[in-house]
Amino acid sequence: MPLNDPEIRSALLRKLSNQRHRPKAILEELHVHNGRAIADVVTLHNEPHCYEIKGENDRIERILTQGVFYNRTFRRITLITTTNHLSRAKKLAPPFWGLILAETESGEIQLKHIRGAQKNPTFDKRKAAHTLWKSEMLSLLNQGTLKRRPRDFLAQMISETQSKIALSQSISELLHTRVTSKDTKLDYSIQHT
Repeated sequence: MPLNDPEIRSALLRKLSNQRHRPKAILEELHVHNGRAIADVVTLHNEPHCYEIKGENDRIERILTQGVFYNRTFRRITLITTTNHLSRAKKLAPPFWGLILAETESGEIQLKHIRGAQKNPTFDKRKAAHTLWKSEMLSLLNQGTLKRRPRDFLAQMISETQSKIALSQSISELLHTRVTSKDTKLDYSIQHT
């Protein structure tokens, strides 16, 4: 039986939930960059951390396209893949991406760190702001008078007023508020408070 996304994802979610420094929340299938890409798993710590999963039957080359959007949106990114993709993953994934190998040992999925995620030098504040809903953007700007402005305009204003780290931390907090809000209709699989 091939080792694919559902099995790897379950192992990853268990591992993340049992860490000593657990994330505030774990989101699955987060739309980023105006919906142009969907991050498999995102943990919310002080800043978001994106995890992309490529199982045995996935095309590892897809990270070239997806990575463009992840690189602009997240300051930390990790690829989780299988033995058959490992050498290609090392060549295709940017050097600042973390890399985890998923293998089956004695019937259990093991996740082995190959390299840790580094700070992403290509993070784009304006593109990252597009992860937020319009109401979340407005809360960052503290200006209700901008309600009628398009999201692109708000993202540009945010990028001009926030440092990279401040924006990344704000995105993490706003996403955490989104998933823990009683008003939200979204079903995120794991939440920690």
